[in-house]
Amino acid sequence: MVRGRAGVVVVLLGLVLAAGCAQSAAKRAEPSRARGAGGRTGDPTPSASASAEPDPATTPAAHENHIVPQPDEPEPPPEEEPPAPPPARVDCSVRKCVALTFDDGPGAYTGRLLDQLRAARVHATFFLLGQNVAGHRDLVRRMVQEGHEVGNHSWSHPDLTTLPSWEVRAQVRRTQQAVHDVTGVAPVLFRPPYGAVDERVADAVDMPLILWSVDTLDWLHRDVRRNITAGVREPRRGGIVLFHDIHRPTVAAVPSVLEGLRERGFTFVTVSELFGGRRLVPGRRYAER
Repeated sequence: MVRGRAGVVVVLLGLVLAAGCAQSAAKRAEPSRARGAGGRTGDPTPSASASAEPDPATTPAAHENHIVPQPDEPEPPPEEEPPAPPPARVDCSVRKCVALTFDDGPGAYTGRLLDQLRAARVHATFFLLGQNVAGHRDLVRRMVQEGHEVGNHSWSHPDLTTLPSWEVRAQVRRTQQAVHDVTGVAPVLFRPPYGAVDERVADAVDMPLILWSVDTLDWLHRDVRRNITAGVREPRRGGIVLFHDIHRPTVAAVPSVLEGLRERGFTFVTVSELFGGRRLVPGRRYAER
């Protein structure tokens, strides 16, 4: 009997010890489970200690990738451009006027030329190729905004006398539309490429034809000093001077040309201003006032 009671006691002690070990192990594992509870997908009751998902826009990595601007570094305001010179109001029957014209653009150097003209407070006339307008929309828009005159120089600079009349009209219309789409205004003057025009072309174009009294030949020589010499010495009162803004030496010569012509007493106007608002006849050629 004693031996039997002792066996029972030993069994009971073993059960108590086993239960205590299991309870202790459960307590040690409980914090670990609590820390991981909130991150499990589909957990209906996330732990109260689980934090909310951080806002990606507030993390350092987000700022490095410019998801949101830094609160202490506001974006700088856009730089203000100098005001454009006011439109000229000049009586060329009294003043010694000259109209500078630039063909075949816009091009890579036209922006620099516009900067020079704005700094000198001078207006000019640009005869544009329609095919160049789409790639330089800002420059074409700027021409109009800054008081320059924009004319039509055909779409792709062909010799119009070699084209059928319907194609001549297409060259004119496409360029008119391209300029109007960008600026909201359509040219009123046309300059035939190479100055090549006959009666049939004049009828097809149906716009005043603007030629020139001074051809600087800047397209041929492409020499800064020669451009300055021709641009300063050759113009006469009421003249129209031909340059091309697609050539770097031409644009480089312009400040000196402006200075030299001013020393000679010239006032700079657009082609339409040169004629004082006089109605120019479609199909008729004009080389000077």
